[in-house]
Amino acid sequence: MKKILATLAVLAGFNAYAQLPDPGFTVDSRTAIVITDPQNDFLSPDGVTWGVVGESVTKNGTVDNLEALFKVAKKKNMHVFVSPHYYYKHDHNWKIEGALEALMHKINMFDRSHTLHTDGFEGSGADWLDQYKKYIDKDNVIVTNPHKVYGPESNDLALQLRKHGYDNVILAGMSANLCTESHMRDLVESGFKVAVVSDATAGAILPGMNAYEAAVVNFKMIASHVFTTKEIVKEIKDSDL
Repeated sequence: MKKILATLAVLAGFNAYAQLPDPGFTVDSRTAIVITDPQNDFLSPDGVTWGVVGESVTKNGTVDNLEALFKVAKKKNMHVFVSPHYYYKHDHNWKIEGALEALMHKINMFDRSHTLHTDGFEGSGADWLDQYKKYIDKDNVIVTNPHKVYGPESNDLALQLRKHGYDNVILAGMSANLCTESHMRDLVESGFKVAVVSDATAGAILPGMNAYEAAVVNFKMIASHVFTTKEIVKEIKDSDL
């Protein structure tokens, strides 16, 4: 009998871990939206990664869902911080690279010709998706310095959020298991409360490897809450911003 009770206690413990707590997330005046890499190379069929991310982007409705976030933020005059990914000529001389960094440089992903000029930028893989430009040009959107690998450690996102008085972040963008997840991890480590919009991101699908599914597991384990676009748009509309 004791062995049976001990086994039941162990199983109960496993069941408790299976039901992760949900701290929740409330949209208030100290909440901003952060969008990573809303750029052609990830989100356009002409982008250099479309062959591996296109299926996930299409299935999730990522392009339209990101636009829904830009749109509701504009309507509520809510700040959106865009964290872009750019590579310049000097970045191609790096001596230390991870696997995907090497690939991105090889396929000229997010390339820009110069740090101080925009020659060749319009319509390039590093440019914004056309349908987002009318939102990104507005006063409620702040474009940070470019991040260089995956997380915001190499740009001024955290500084800009803090200087503008934000503690809570609604996170979306590309791509799920790389820049989006890395931004989530760094922001959480920096003391921000983070919610992720699960269908406003997407990831590469390769043989035996679904990057989006891998990211969703970590979103649920690390973020304070995981929303769908429909859910978070309603939360923002109903908020007192």
